[in-house]
Amino acid sequence: MGFARGLLRAAGLGGALGTAVTSYALWEARQYTLRRYDLRVLPAGMRPLRVLHLSDIHMTPGQARKQEWIRSLAALEPDLVVDTGDNLAHRRAVPSVLDSLGRLLDRPGVFVHGSNDYFEPRLRNPLAYLLPDNGKRHTHVPQLPWRDLSAGLTNAGWLDLTNRRSTLTVGETVLAFAGVDDPHLEYDDLAAVAGAADPGADVRLGIAHAPYLRVLDQFAADGYDAIIAGHTHGGQICLPWPGGPRTLATNCDLDAARARGLHRHPADSRPGDPGSSWLHVSAGIGSNPYLRIRIACRPEATLLTLLPRG
Repeated sequence: MGFARGLLRAAGLGGALGTAVTSYALWEARQYTLRRYDLRVLPAGMRPLRVLHLSDIHMTPGQARKQEWIRSLAALEPDLVVDTGDNLAHRRAVPSVLDSLGRLLDRPGVFVHGSNDYFEPRLRNPLAYLLPDNGKRHTHVPQLPWRDLSAGLTNAGWLDLTNRRSTLTVGETVLAFAGVDDPHLEYDDLAAVAGAADPGADVRLGIAHAPYLRVLDQFAADGYDAIIAGHTHGGQICLPWPGGPRTLATNCDLDAARARGLHRHPADSRPGDPGSSWLHVSAGIGSNPYLRIRIACRPEATLLTLLPRG
């Protein structure tokens, strides 16, 4: 009897701990955070350029708090908005995304799509996020209205960088871009954007949803000053750890140490090294709507301030 009571007590404690952790994870998934980084990539003497990086919004129509927070980011008055995809999580979410972006659509912007802009989310085992995902989607999974999203963004004046190179002048700064469709679905066409980055531009940016190494390697080799991506959710469920959270998975072949934040690519390179770039990976604003939890990895947008070198 004493042994049985001990088992029941342990089960009760385990259940209580599980409930507490789940409650915290649900709470953290709504603690929207603005990150800030300085990035020295501009020629000497140029004025700073403020770039707002949005990624992995995973919007559904009923997410009013998320919509309000994204709308509030317009107060930052960025010079440029970079959206690295996975904006949708519902077939009726396009109006909610465009309304949330609000006055940000009046700013210069560029975008690419992610896998969750193309296909409806499905209920998944939470442990599946810790396992390899080859990105394949079966034909029976319904598609989302990504064409409507593209039309809404381009009608606002944002550049669609789906397997394209383009140039944009923002104030006094000439920016050269190369962007690819989602590498997680193997939709990226690296050949279409291959070649040396525009030497006449003031700054050169590579844009992708998922930071797969083949994409990062090419952008760095082609001379892009910085690469901007999302997709990883920063790991989404991380281990609290002295010195910083430990990321358990990236859902691509990027190493866990660079699953979010500002780093170099290749990882051991330094500014000025040939064939190397800065890499910013966003932990993203949302998540699968069936699993809106985060641990030691708050939802985020990032304000990157581009500064003169040196």
